[in-house]
Amino acid sequence: MIGHLCERFAPWLTAMAAVLLWWAMVLVFDVPNYVLPSPWEAIAALYEYRFALSVHGLSTLWTTFMGFAVAVVVGMILGILVGSSRLAYRALYPLLIAFNSVPKAALVPIFVIWFGVGKVPGVLTAFMLSFFPVVANVATAFATIEPELLEVMRSLGATKRDITLKVGIPRSLPYFFASLKIAITLAFVGTVIAEIVAGNSGIGNVMLVASSNFNVPLVFAALIVVSIMGVGMYSVSDFIERRLTSWSVRPQGAAVADRGQLASAGA
Repeated sequence: MIGHLCERFAPWLTAMAAVLLWWAMVLVFDVPNYVLPSPWEAIAALYEYRFALSVHGLSTLWTTFMGFAVAVVVGMILGILVGSSRLAYRALYPLLIAFNSVPKAALVPIFVIWFGVGKVPGVLTAFMLSFFPVVANVATAFATIEPELLEVMRSLGATKRDITLKVGIPRSLPYFFASLKIAITLAFVGTVIAEIVAGNSGIGNVMLVASSNFNVPLVFAALIVVSIMGVGMYSVSDFIERRLTSWSVRPQGAAVADRGQLASAGA
């Protein structure tokens, strides 16, 4: 019971500890608010600029979601293709790694030249940062299907399409949802970078204007908004994962029982 309560409230306790540490640093070292505002000053800015932060936050959320959605679709298709074919793996995976190694912030000015200032550079940057984890995880899931299972399916007359739909995709779901949790946070990073460099709206643009006016509390308030949205999207992914892939997670009690049996056998 106590362990369950600790596990439930651990994120809140950790967040409170981080806020207290932040506040203590500002208080002990007497840091001015144009260098590092206190938590209360950031919260005050969050309330003072609540309307602007809400409007720009929704803009950032929409841009992030669009880039993330495209990354999920493209990443799933490429992951299945790369993981299902040895030839496709050898042909495409080096290119994907090279593509992922390119600094995405350096591409934002190119996107501005191609598409102009607006949401398109943000969508593209969010896509480019978030699609590789999806490709890599789905490809790994398909590439590591047990050969014995494939042989059994083929002996039962299953086609490649049947294997993909009935074995590959269900097997890849835990990998897929694990990649979504990484991809959604990276998508927010990409959107904010693009908004700072080439946006006329969004949280990144708010941070740029606030920093140019030395309004550091507003910068931290904007960071809080991005963090809340990121945690919210992560939680949605986690909720869907627990509903769709509960079969892939062993209950904690079963794991404890197995360890107890192993200990008894060893004794």
